[in-house]
Amino acid sequence: MESEIIHKYFPDLSEIQKNQINQLHSLYTGWNRKINVISRKDIDQLYERHVLHSLAIARFIRFKPECRILDPGTGGGFPGIPLAILFPEVSFHLVDSIRKKITVVNEVSNALKLRNLTTACQRVEKVRGTFEFIVSRAVAKTKQLFTWTRQQVEEKSKNKIANGWIFLKGGDLTEELKAFGRPYTEILLSDYFEETFFETKKLIYIPK
Repeated sequence: MESEIIHKYFPDLSEIQKNQINQLHSLYTGWNRKINVISRKDIDQLYERHVLHSLAIARFIRFKPECRILDPGTGGGFPGIPLAILFPEVSFHLVDSIRKKITVVNEVSNALKLRNLTTACQRVEKVRGTFEFIVSRAVAKTKQLFTWTRQQVEEKSKNKIANGWIFLKGGDLTEELKAFGRPYTEILLSDYFEETFFETKKLIYIPK
């Protein structure tokens, strides 16, 4: 089963979490036929290129219970849905400005019975409230996404690291991060996962 790659890196999942992970392929395959939220070439590699990629954030930080996490530009629900499975006591708010993408997120979330996930069809700048972390997969340039969400990060931290932004990105980020102009931590995902796909992938953490 394709989902074995998740169990390889996260061997301590509960039976509920394992079942939720195992359902992802059939759910996304079915919805992708109606609403294309994942590229055709990637759907057969869903667990490696989307689910495990999203869960790189869980290798970087274990969110404490009752944290609030915002996933702007979530698309089909990444990284938010895999993270919501892994952290059932953490609240995730997934936002996208495209209605059909939020439809898919809602249907997948409902099928998995995720009680810790809410959604909104709106631009991220319109989101109200504050969150411990903003998580995202290559939605926009670092500086742009930071600017859109800079008022939405809670001041008081409850985790081992300061509140802030955690972005999953790929390729050469030298110029992008130079233009950003703030301190950040860059982690190679090949430090977490051995698959070839992750050789060019990175996690960027920006403390508030």
